[in-house]
Amino acid sequence: MRGTAALAGVLLLMACSGVPAQQRSDGSEPAARVGDRVITTLELDERWRELDPAGQAETTQRYYEGRRSALEAIVADMLIAEAAGVRGMTPEAFEQEEVAARLEPVTEADVAAFYQENIGQMQGRSLEVMGPAIRQYLGDQRAQLARLALVGDLRRDGPDVRILFDVPRFEVAIADTDPSLGPESAPVTLVEFSDLQCPFCRAVVPTLKRLREAYGDRVRIVWKDFPLTQIHPQAFRAGEAAHCAGEQGRFWQFHDRLFANQERLQPDDLREHAVALGLDTAAFDACFDTSKYAERVRDGVAQGTRLGVSSTPTVYVNGRLISGAQPYELFAAVIDEELSR
Repeated sequence: MRGTAALAGVLLLMACSGVPAQQRSDGSEPAARVGDRVITTLELDERWRELDPAGQAETTQRYYEGRRSALEAIVADMLIAEAAGVRGMTPEAFEQEEVAARLEPVTEADVAAFYQENIGQMQGRSLEVMGPAIRQYLGDQRAQLARLALVGDLRRDGPDVRILFDVPRFEVAIADTDPSLGPESAPVTLVEFSDLQCPFCRAVVPTLKRLREAYGDRVRIVWKDFPLTQIHPQAFRAGEAAHCAGEQGRFWQFHDRLFANQERLQPDDLREHAVALGLDTAAFDACFDTSKYAERVRDGVAQGTRLGVSSTPTVYVNGRLISGAQPYELFAAVIDEELSR
């Protein structure tokens, strides 16, 4: 799983096409000519996607993210400088003061809670040993969030900022059989490729629930199976079991229970979870024992692979890629952009 943040260089925490301005966005510009035959950049991209879907998707996304990060940095510096000038302060002093006012301190309870939530990643090291690194990581993370909050406040009160270059979007087909929350008519659809044994997928569950609470019927969440069986041997069968629960209208309850009990995903455990949720156990067992939904799980893996998915969780927000267990604020920013279109 691709990590998206590091704990003092020790722990991996987050995860178990943009087009250059001088090009035409429809891909019809010529890339080569063989005799009278013109090969377009669109053909190149399509063949590249066939030959190396993961590489093509990663390169496309990294190109966009690099340009977007640079743009966000320029805009933030401009807004901070303008606000500092109004206050008669240097940009550095203004930023330091405003970030400090928004900064949530890291407590001993925060450190202990983080340690317990990620104990499987601690490699047997004690809280006393890992405490300073955890505190540093949480402090850095909160400082980044405080600065983002400052810039967000300045953007709301400042001049209109519009992103004028293309955002890469990937076509993610949704089947009627895919478990989902929210109406099909929702203006924003989040498609999550996930793994029921993945700790980073578990970490993003409360974020997605919070998004549903905040945005209501403006957001739809769709589940896609992407078990990483080489490192999560119970994930495939867990996915089958979740769809068996879905036959009885309890996919999401089963989903939540498995994420809350990731250490209990053996076949007998899955049957016990069905009992605990009050499912018709005879129907559940008949479904599970015959691997009725194995092909559906494989379909999710095949679809994700074609898109270039290589880690979990991978979420597409109206086709826009978000990789890893990113914070609520990042998802919300992308959703707000989509709602404003």
